[in-house]
Amino acid sequence: MRETTHELAELQTLLDASLTGSTAHLRSIINGERALSAEQLTRVLTGMCTLALSTVTAKGEPRISGVDGHFLHGKWIFGTARSAAKARHLAARPAASVAHLRGDDLGVFTHGTVETLNPQDGPPAADWPDVLAYLKDFYGGDAFDWDQDIVYYRLQPHWMTAYAPDVAKLL
Repeated sequence: MRETTHELAELQTLLDASLTGSTAHLRSIINGERALSAEQLTRVLTGMCTLALSTVTAKGEPRISGVDGHFLHGKWIFGTARSAAKARHLAARPAASVAHLRGDDLGVFTHGTVETLNPQDGPPAADWPDVLAYLKDFYGGDAFDWDQDIVYYRLQPHWMTAYAPDVAKLL
């Protein structure tokens, strides 16, 4: 768990507000002990988590693809090749949604706007050196040409829910 007390509080506020503002149908599914707290979520989302990433084409058509996701400081970090279609989509239309599912055991759904952490045409995010150190430690320092080949994003969430029918089983 890499989250500070402040980041956990922000995440919990987001989770609570997202669920409160959701439909009655969703609240009937994600309620009580089936809704993960921020602290539980950060304990469960460690290492690499495969994400289904949804972007939109210039024609407004949805596209979905898989990416390696890392939950750091209460937000999703993910990358792709700079030449990938999803990179073009996100550059033009930075709204995105991601889902992380583990069978029937866990569902984490997030909507937000991406921030490019290592743009080619501008300065990197202030915390990019720390994120890059984490990624190099995870994948190996020579896994990619980190400056040229891969673009990394942070999803700044405006909505997030987390569902688990048996939280104790995950923890």
